[in-house]
Amino acid sequence: MRIGIVGAGRIGGNLARLLTQAGHDVVISYARDAGELRARAAGFGCRAGSVAEAAGFGDVVVLSVPWANIDAVLADAGSLTGKVVIDTTNHFTSAGIAGQQDGTAAQVNQARMPGARLVKAYNTLTAGFQAAAAGRTGPNRVVMFLCGDDELAKAIVGGLIVDTGFTPFDVGLLADGAVMEAPRRPGAVYGEEFSEADARRFFDGRRSVG
Repeated sequence: MRIGIVGAGRIGGNLARLLTQAGHDVVISYARDAGELRARAAGFGCRAGSVAEAAGFGDVVVLSVPWANIDAVLADAGSLTGKVVIDTTNHFTSAGIAGQQDGTAAQVNQARMPGARLVKAYNTLTAGFQAAAAGRTGPNRVVMFLCGDDELAKAIVGGLIVDTGFTPFDVGLLADGAVMEAPRRPGAVYGEEFSEADARRFFDGRRSVG
């Protein structure tokens, strides 16, 4: 699959490595230094390009940039209509968690890119943990949570989650995604490690309380 990654930092870079290793065709973009971006791409075994090139290339586009930079990056990316967009971002700013917003952070980002088929994923665990835990087998295999409003897009992202060494776990629509979003707190999955069995118990418990 053709995948463009916008944001070659820790999360985006880790995904570039894992997706390339899984046999996908990957272009990474968005780094302060073009030479460093090319070096990272060479190390991962993929290619480097501009934001517009990565976004145009990918059937799937990974958005992995700081919250404050999203609007500017999307302006550079151009239209994402029809693209499956994996949103790995969290609503952190220099002052902490972003203030009151209309809906979940995932819904806010969907509104920023109308026509894109947005799926929230890869945002609940640190890049270091994702790198270390990818590929576990058996009961200790780690869940990667996702949510989205497009069922086919979620199926595509679920397949990529498997390819990167995790078990996909669908929490529902973008409106249901608050449980995946920062901050770390009781009753949320953000910042917590789950196996598939753990995740099923957690959400069964939420449904029984609700």
